Amino acid sequence: MPQPNIGLTEEQRHGVIELLNRDLADQYLLLIKTKKYHWDVVGPQFRTLHTLWEEHYNTLTINIDATAERVRALGGYPLGTAAGFIQYSSIKEHANDLPSASEMVSRLVQDHEEIIRNFREDIDKCGENYHDEGTADFLTGLMEQHEEMAWMLRSFIEGENLKGDGQRSGAETKPAVNA
Repeated sequence: MPQPNIGLTEEQRHGVIELLNRDLADQYLLLIKTKKYHWDVVGPQFRTLHTLWEEHYNTLTINIDATAERVRALGGYPLGTAAGFIQYSSIKEHANDLPSASEMVSRLVQDHEEIIRNFREDIDKCGENYHDEGTADFLTGLMEQHEEMAWMLRSFIEGENLKGDGQRSGAETKPAVNA
């Protein structure tokens, strides 16, 4: 197959493809964990988390496909095996473990944040090392989606209770902003 002539050297393309395959592995394992928690969550938060995680795994599925297609557009081949995903991922599985709903949320926050940190590093490498601003932009969009998912999950498990007046207990009261 002829290699793409897109202004990147073979070394640059291979470097970016390697980054993308690691990102693909992380996203895929996160998809598996999100789907598993979607199936297994129980308790008073069931409906809320079940619905939220369905939204998240649908977004992850689209992003995984886009990442694999980006690898192909650069002339590479995406990882496509469970063994490959486990080998390249920075996300860890928790096999044969059924945590509480709160622990599920906490683990997913940690995984999203790990992926966000990895994206930040990869975005820098794409620009500085490989001169591939297109992939840097692509990864920036994915990173922003993971930031939003992590924020939603963190918001769910904030340990602060709201008082009857809408203020957080234990939090300093901040002056209202006049509109």
